[in-house]
Amino acid sequence: MTDHRAIPVIAYGPLSDYLMAGLKSRFHVLEVAADADPAALGPVVKDARALVSFGAVGAGAAIMDALPRLEMIGLFSVGYDKVDVDHARAKGIRVSNTPDVLTDDVADLAVGLLFATARNIAAYDRMVRSGAWARGEGVPLSARVTGRRIGILGLGRIGRAIAARLEPVAGEILYHNRRPQADTHYRYVADRIDFARQSDVIMVATSGGAETSRLVDAEMLEALGPKGVIVNISRGSVIDEHALVAALTDRRIAGAGLDVFANEPHVPAALFAMDQVVLQPHQGSATVETRQAMADLVLANLDAWASGRPLVTPVA
Repeated sequence: MTDHRAIPVIAYGPLSDYLMAGLKSRFHVLEVAADADPAALGPVVKDARALVSFGAVGAGAAIMDALPRLEMIGLFSVGYDKVDVDHARAKGIRVSNTPDVLTDDVADLAVGLLFATARNIAAYDRMVRSGAWARGEGVPLSARVTGRRIGILGLGRIGRAIAARLEPVAGEILYHNRRPQADTHYRYVADRIDFARQSDVIMVATSGGAETSRLVDAEMLEALGPKGVIVNISRGSVIDEHALVAALTDRRIAGAGLDVFANEPHVPAALFAMDQVVLQPHQGSATVETRQAMADLVLANLDAWASGRPLVTPVA
């Protein structure tokens, strides 16, 4: 096996200890802060031939342009909306991501958020812990999940896994994509507003990026209606966050389960006081098993690149 430990590779922003150990055992690792000025990088860093980053950091055009020898970007994420993929292609830079290995855990969290939101699980937990229940304060009734029409916004890998988990309890599963999928029995709704109107629950599982930015807007939330629940485990950019806060404040939708936000890690303060909202710190893939599998896939892509073989999971 060829020794690649002389190849300079940038760890761009925070990475897990497991991934860093794997990188350091294979390559010459140079750590660069995610907020570093690309124009101020030193000559040693500029010799880097690969860059590894977390999905929320990605790699923009500026960092690519600052690294004249860059050949490879290994992304620790399935989503690559924070990577300027078109710019990478134009410069001949390969890009990989980590699909499939996180599908089950993200789908599990999505379903958990739905039940937690509809059944008031987090709010009830707070009642017990605060002593409100012991003081005899009334416990508000929650909503049923079984029998409801579940709308999947984005029937990709994760959307399908969510649908499969909810199929035994859903009254119906419908979906909205840019185009219908041939290999599914779920009902396709072409118009997003009609899709929201026909859904009791919307599970947001579409990819991020410019094409889906604020796809879920005030009109779509209005169509979901006052008994509707929305769950987002995709990207915060997919939902118009101001419209969502307004809809929740005015009770024009019933609740939301949110693992992602538009300006992470910052969350709109108005959401903190809402018992009908369940909040998570972007933890869809955050199990020991999945994060290790993601790191292993990042390393497998880098090993393939360094050895001149095709990438395992190429984006570009």
